[in-house]
Formats: sequence, structure tokens, C-alpha cells
Amino acid sequence: MFGLYLKLGIAHIADLQGYDHILFIVMLCAAYTLSRWKRVLVLVTAFTAGHSITLALATLDVVRPPTAWTEFLIPVTIFLTALSNLRTGDAEKDGAVLKYAAALFFGLIHGLGFSTYLRSLLGASSSVGMPLLAFNIGVELGQIAIVLSILLLTAILNHLLRVKQRDWILVLSGAGAGISLMLIFERFPS
Repeated sequence: MFGLYLKLGIAHIADLQGYDHILFIVMLCAAYTLSRWKRVLVLVTAFTAGHSITLALATLDVVRPPTAWTEFLIPVTIFLTALSNLRTGDAEKDGAVLKYAAALFFGLIHGLGFSTYLRSLLGASSSVGMPLLAFNIGVELGQIAIVLSILLLTAILNHLLRVKQRDWILVLSGAGAGISLMLIFERFPS
């Protein structure tokens, strides 16, 4: 059973139909280079901690926010993260504590988005602890794969193709901001 929910967590994060979560992870690590991989993993883990909290609360039916607002706020988090990258262009210039706190807070919002999916998987199951843990570990493993892919792509662009880091951040974060703006307008609650 653990393996099943672990695979579901990985599959959920890798699902291109839910590309907004992948886009958020890309925006989180867009301003970092491969040499800063430990900091990015801590940042992504802070995000995972946030979404694990609200995922658990929503799955246990402690909180049940309006889905329309949750789906609207997810691209807002992407947009704000992209703007942060565009503003500084350097992950080292922003305070680490502030970045980790923002990742944790944004994770709370994203966890609410996951909760509907996980609640539908669990159905009327009385035991949610183990499936929830396995699902979250799967999501974290999937996120780590995305982070490593982006950091490797950044290293290739920076070192082999001589693309300046600032230019890469502008392109990647600008694209993320543009896509998230489209999602914000599409998902604006009526």
C-alpha cells in the first residue's frame, strides 16, 4: 500500500495536466545554480512541509476552503515567485529566511489544491496516515527530480553554452510570470 501511494505522489507531481505545480517548482529554483543545490532542496522541502500540513488538514476534512479560490491562488503564488526572481535575479540577495517562509506559506496554498485529488483517492478509508505520508514522500521525490533537471539545464546553459545566469533567470522567470498571469485570469473566481 505504501508503494502505491508513493507512486501516486510521484505521478501526481509529474502529471503535465497539472503543470502549475511543476511551474511553481521551476520558479522556486530558477534563480539558483547547481552549486547551490542544497539551498534549493531546503527551499523545496519547506514548500513540501507547507503543502503537507494543509493536505493533511483538508484530507482529514478539518479545513475545506472553496476550490475556486484555491485554484486561483496557486498561479498567484507562481506569479509572486517569478516576480521575486525578476526583481533580484540573484537567489543570494534575498534573505534565506524570507524565501523559506514564503515557500512554506505558498506550500499551504498548494496543499489545498492537492487535497481534492488525494481525498478522491482515499475515498471512505478510515486510515489516512500512511497513505498521506507515502503520497507526500512521492511528491517530494518528484519535486527533487524537477529541481535537479532545472539545475542541470542551468549548468549546461551557463557553462557549455555560455548563457549568462541573469539572462537565464529573466527568460525562465519571465515565461513563468506570463503563464501564471494567463492562469490567474482563467481561474479568477466569479
